[in-house]
Amino acid sequence: MPYEVEQKFPIADLSTVAERIAALGAALSPPQEEVDLYFAHPSVDFAKTDEALRLRRKGEANSLTYKGPKLDATTKTRREIDLRLEPGKTAMDSWAALLAALGFTPVAEVRKTRRKALIPWQGRQVEASLDTVDRLGTFVELELIAEADGIEPAKACLASLAAALGLSASERRSYLELLLGRPAARQRQ
Repeated sequence: MPYEVEQKFPIADLSTVAERIAALGAALSPPQEEVDLYFAHPSVDFAKTDEALRLRRKGEANSLTYKGPKLDATTKTRREIDLRLEPGKTAMDSWAALLAALGFTPVAEVRKTRRKALIPWQGRQVEASLDTVDRLGTFVELELIAEADGIEPAKACLASLAAALGLSASERRSYLELLLGRPAARQRQ
């Protein structure tokens, strides 16, 4: 079962990080807007269970993603199930209507402009996202996908790259949690 291993860092100046990424041989994509619509479960309080259900629109592309509880206190490592959906606004609206019919209710919308790069680091390709998030500010996310036995090496790889990029003071809360002013979720035992 794949896990998303991620670290996010609030940062004042994305251009400095962009220069450091380029110096490592990676190219940033053009900016693209992403709109994420998060839903509340009809009988489970996702805020308490530290889970999330999201519809994402990126250009014409749509996806539905379930994010499980975070597994540790320092990163945003969690199980993730990401399903590609039909493209276009009509498909996005249809999925939102299906979720509403099943009792899910919209919680909040997170809008961001994102630039991505694949950074070669320690024999891996780390996905970096430089985000400008409406109402929150600017962030850098570093991410790897790992199987359960590869989580610790993936976390070490991200920590090493973060240090090389001059990133510190990681933020464990999701953009949704930050937007809603939620405290960081407690570590699962």
